[in-house]
Amino acid sequence: MLTAEQRTGYDRDGFIVLPGFKDAAQIAALRARAEAIVDAFDPNESRAIFTTRDQERASDAWFLGSDNTVRCFFEEEAFGADGQLRQPKALSINKIGHAMHDLDPVFSAFTRDPKLAQVARDLGLVQPQVYQSMYIFKQPGIGGEVRWHQDATFFDTDPISVTTFWFALEDATIDNGCLWAEPGGHRGPLRERFIRDGDAIRMEKLDATPWPDDSTAVPLEAAAGTLICFHGLLPHYSAPNRSPVSRHAFTLHATDAGTVYSARNWIQRGADLPVRGFD
Repeated sequence: MLTAEQRTGYDRDGFIVLPGFKDAAQIAALRARAEAIVDAFDPNESRAIFTTRDQERASDAWFLGSDNTVRCFFEEEAFGADGQLRQPKALSINKIGHAMHDLDPVFSAFTRDPKLAQVARDLGLVQPQVYQSMYIFKQPGIGGEVRWHQDATFFDTDPISVTTFWFALEDATIDNGCLWAEPGGHRGPLRERFIRDGDAIRMEKLDATPWPDDSTAVPLEAAAGTLICFHGLLPHYSAPNRSPVSRHAFTLHATDAGTVYSARNWIQRGADLPVRGFD
């Protein structure tokens, strides 16, 4: 699937951009299913927001219980001072997570893609295990910032193997909050680790290496249907969306079964919901 040149580029930069990976029908099916999940969601069930500003504080029972199910999370700016939604529910949800790829047939069909399985193998995942899925809305006007981070922070393996598969479901531009990354940054250290101990969460600081800035980061603008794959150590971020258009995306995180998956990672799988790959 990937050419030798593409593999070399991935090894050099820590990411690869593959335009036209998913077609319009596949995108439409996923978007329609996400819309149905949000439509069925009762805001009175939870008003949990998703934020990357203080994840230890923000990781409440609703978040921790979403590891092996399907739950909705609001944007940080979804609610006004009166505690009411500032705009319709459909324009207030930050994301859906975190096990749709195993529990929902539409999301599973999108994930179980022979082309995707081949790309994963080409990137070095001998036996991929998909632990997490997220449908991200990046809502117009209030789409939240995702601070600089590395995905290996949340999916620690020995050796590090987590690889991210990020699908643009709408055009992602600088204006509506596309991804930014530091080319070659995956050769740097893991800066922090997100650790779960029962219902307690903490962020363990590992390395003081500063996060990138505009002098080294590049925008990864992507047309709808594009797949961006990146290494678990690659620093990346996305800005708030203050534009009038959304930036829907779908993300999968996979590790290699040949590596040791930490028992302290926040997502764990048991015999009742075994972890699966792309096949």
